[in-house]
Amino acid sequence: MLRLKEKYQKEIIDKLKEEFGYKNSLAVPKIEKVVINVGIGKLIDDDKAKENIVHDLTMICGQKPNFRAAKKAIAGFKIREGSTVGLAVTLRGQKMYDFLDRLIHISLPRGRDFHGLALKSIDKNGNFTIGIKEQIIFPEISAEHAKNIFGFEICIKTTAKSKKEATALFKLMGFPLQRKQ
Repeated sequence: MLRLKEKYQKEIIDKLKEEFGYKNSLAVPKIEKVVINVGIGKLIDDDKAKENIVHDLTMICGQKPNFRAAKKAIAGFKIREGSTVGLAVTLRGQKMYDFLDRLIHISLPRGRDFHGLALKSIDKNGNFTIGIKEQIIFPEISAEHAKNIFGFEICIKTTAKSKKEATALFKLMGFPLQRKQ
């Protein structure tokens, strides 16, 4: 599963240096980390459902998620300060490249009515945010055995200085981006 990292080192660095005129290979944008976030607001009192979400997220990411606590109390949502409101996993290094490789080549094409990732999801700092509606698009999760269907957010942080640099990086890495409308 080293193909994405090898592709970056052997092909993408040279292409980006040529396109943007970087003098040094270390100035070329790269992916720093991937953060996967799951909100569990509706399931705040259901310990069994939380356990199932932790299991599925561990299977998808290859490491156990951290629990995220509420920073302040919100009476309208029945949330107290310090109660668990989400889960997050931060991937770096080899696990990050393995996850991205599976996401690009296996999971996203399995999604229902998938027509590519929107370019508007790349912000001005070069970070890419992808929303996944169902965890069952990942082959590690069996649709028959999934107790709870949940969505999550994938944030891909890059060292790109602009949206143009990040878009070029993601296109060269093989992300299925939509054409401009």
